Amino acid sequence: MRSELFGTLADGSDDSGPIDVHRWVLERDGVRVRVLTYGGIVQSVEVPDRAGGVADIVLGFPDLAGYLAHPEPYLGALVGRYANRIAGGRFTLDGQEYRLAANNAPNALHGGERGFDKRVWAAEAAGEHGVRLSRVSPDGEEGYPGRLEVSVTYALEAGGALRISYEAVTDAPTLVNLTNHTYWNLGGAGAGSAAGGHEVRIDAGRVSVVDDTLIPTGELRPVDGTPFDLRESRKAGPGFDHNYVLDKGVGETAVEVAEVYDPASGRVLSVATTEPGLQFYTADHFDPSLPFAPGDGIALETQHFPDSPNRPEFPSTVLRPGEVYRSETVYGFGAR
Repeated sequence: MRSELFGTLADGSDDSGPIDVHRWVLERDGVRVRVLTYGGIVQSVEVPDRAGGVADIVLGFPDLAGYLAHPEPYLGALVGRYANRIAGGRFTLDGQEYRLAANNAPNALHGGERGFDKRVWAAEAAGEHGVRLSRVSPDGEEGYPGRLEVSVTYALEAGGALRISYEAVTDAPTLVNLTNHTYWNLGGAGAGSAAGGHEVRIDAGRVSVVDDTLIPTGELRPVDGTPFDLRESRKAGPGFDHNYVLDKGVGETAVEVAEVYDPASGRVLSVATTEPGLQFYTADHFDPSLPFAPGDGIALETQHFPDSPNRPEFPSTVLRPGEVYRSETVYGFGAR
């Protein structure tokens, strides 16, 4: 494990002047992961294929300028305070209405105009194979109430699995829903369409039905007999941007809920999580200015459901003083 200078952000994380961005390099059991202090971004994950050939299997940029120029795909980013969408950019908590930036008009998306993905995080070593990122999100940041103390630990376990552990506490009732927005291509970044070539399994019998602005209607529709049924591994193809309601529900221990397989390279990605939902996105809306084509990566965002603050029937995303928000997701790597 080592830390190295990656670049300098001219206006800092909190308008405090120039600030350096570092890259932490984690290595264990044949897996190498690079994590940036800017946005908590997973810049690269290098793993071997069935023949032992090593490739980077996530979409990223080689320098800080790339991330600053192309923020919207959230490549590899740590997303918060609230991952996914909140309808109309507003919610009511304990009888008080809060308004957020409608940065995905007419809705709020991924924490707002300057969410956690656009902040520089403090970093320190976490054991021999991990890095712990932390920051304080002040009361009112992006419209969210409460002073939120957040830490996210990226650690390589024995065997090379990447565990991402989230924790947060607040001094006032607020919302928390954190995720990682890495796009995976098991053939290697730039190897062609992941959406078209990878086989996907997701242990979910229902998906959230959404309206034209991708806000849930409240209906959780069974996947039986539909193209959304991924309970048995198959080539999914493009056209996915859906919250899968995981069969296991919310848990305190990460349980495997998904697997991705690339027949060409033999690489396998497994996903285990404590979260009740998984947003499966095949990157159909990549901007033409990106060096990646639509479908070149797939995102598997473990999280609570979109618009939960306005849907009391969904698992709650409210965090109150005295409580600790905890979430874990484990990405396992292999080949067959």
